[in-house]
Amino acid sequence: MIALFGLAGSGKSTQGQIIAEKMGWKWLSVGEVLRNTGEFDEILKNGELVDDMTVVQLMDREIKKAEGEGRGVVLDGYPRDTIQAEWLVENDKVKGLKKAIFLEVPKEVLLARIKQRNRADDTDEVIKRRFEIVEQNICSILSLLEVNNVEVVKIDGTGTVEEVTAKIEKVIN
Repeated sequence: MIALFGLAGSGKSTQGQIIAEKMGWKWLSVGEVLRNTGEFDEILKNGELVDDMTVVQLMDREIKKAEGEGRGVVLDGYPRDTIQAEWLVENDKVKGLKKAIFLEVPKEVLLARIKQRNRADDTDEVIKRRFEIVEQNICSILSLLEVNNVEVVKIDGTGTVEEVTAKIEKVIN
């Protein structure tokens, strides 16, 4: 299992899906899992976060399901905050996490990418809020994972999709 991190527009979902397909793994995006339930549309539309225990329970269920099928997992943006990361550690789930990869992309590039994807919840206010949430939490999450023997790797997320995929594959292999 690997985890991809980065600000909105960094390519986590694109890269997560590509890597999962190439490896025969399951791609699990927190946002996608939450959107698929249909229960949290209003919260997501406003750029807010679903409560931690709900997210942890949903993601834990999806991870177990994938592992039960004998598949590896690419986590996309999970854990989202220190509470979720601490839960992974306290419940011994972090042992299955081999690498945490952070895609570093300049904000001007992120904004250009976000405008191209045309998602309904990608308003300026929501994007700003998402940036703030990730920036507030990412250092603590990555530090906690690193202390618990998860290799943390930062990758330049600029360039073509193929170039970034190649960088990720090099780190995974």
